[in-house]
Amino acid sequence: MKKITILTLFKDVVANATNFSILKKAKANKKVKINVVDFRLFSKNKHKKVDDTPYGGGAGMVLSLQPIVDAIKAYTTKNSHVVLLSPQGKKFNQTTAKQYAKSKKDLVLICGHYEGFDQRIINYVDEVISIGDYVLTGGELPAAIITDAVVRLLNGVITKQSLNDESFENNLLDYDNYTKPLNFQNYSVPKILLSGNHKLIKEFRQKNKITKTKKQRPDLFSKYAKTKK
Repeated sequence: MKKITILTLFKDVVANATNFSILKKAKANKKVKINVVDFRLFSKNKHKKVDDTPYGGGAGMVLSLQPIVDAIKAYTTKNSHVVLLSPQGKKFNQTTAKQYAKSKKDLVLICGHYEGFDQRIINYVDEVISIGDYVLTGGELPAAIITDAVVRLLNGVITKQSLNDESFENNLLDYDNYTKPLNFQNYSVPKILLSGNHKLIKEFRQKNKITKTKKQRPDLFSKYAKTKK
């Protein structure tokens, strides 16, 4: 069973975001254990303070090392992979999600807040990860996103066919999908999908993937094109 531990100041945000749909079923089926920990509990300050003013001056407050480092030590083993969530990290993508899902190591995600971490925290983690080139108020939503992306890739959580047809497989976006009704406000379903000819449908969908990726994600298409040379 995969184990994911999330260190945060806002447990409810993460707990609620990881307790629905596929994630909830995965936990019930013992495919994953998600442990959400409030690292404020590890503060040795009598008021449970976890931040302080930055050396050199500047706006905001910086998270102190002691509570986070003690929480890391309490919830990690030699079999843990510790990830610091920061906009300054390497960008998270589907390849990274697969690596986390296949790894036998337990995943530990650390959520920041305020003006971020004391830089010396990097001495206690294995990797720094960002979910994109923008700044959020905290690492709770990134932690939930990474958890979702990883858990759905675990064996037995969803079908292999669903995974194989998804966006980013082979550097292509997913093909367009349609359902009933057949016609809606003058918009119709492509006739080939009604043909029953599975070979032609497969070819149509593959062409759709290529055309769609070239138009909407030229950066991804360039990677696909290189594999075809």
